[in-house]
Amino acid sequence: MRDLCLLAVQLIGTLAKLARPAPDHNRFVLGLTTLFVRLRRVVKVATILKLATLLRFHKALVDRKYRRLFSSTGTRRKPGPKGPTEEIISAILEMKRRNPRFGNQRIAEQIGHVFGVQIDKDIVRRVFSARYRPDHPDRSDPSWLTCFAQAKD
Repeated sequence: MRDLCLLAVQLIGTLAKLARPAPDHNRFVLGLTTLFVRLRRVVKVATILKLATLLRFHKALVDRKYRRLFSSTGTRRKPGPKGPTEEIISAILEMKRRNPRFGNQRIAEQIGHVFGVQIDKDIVRRVFSARYRPDHPDRSDPSWLTCFAQAKD
């Protein structure tokens, strides 16, 4: 039985050589033959493989992983919470524009009361960091850096 398996592996190896010559094909055939070797002997047989081959194989797996993870194609979505809806985000931003002195906690409480949705102050903070830019067109106050520089002098 073992001889038949080895013969089948050699046949597959020969067909693969004829179909597409690749420099690492012999190592591939050796990897397949390790399926038929006792576990104690696999370590001795594994020294035949070059470290560069294993590193190249690892790099190909990593590249494939990150290509799938960060590609925009496909409908695969990342797991976890999806965040607030656009209506809640626009309500948060509008409330901050109308009441600039409201903090994250108070806005979270007001949004939760109006929409009936439990929202955390950290979600409000993340929305502000990503989308809120305060308007100060007629700001006549000096900045803190200006005040410190003048006080230093």
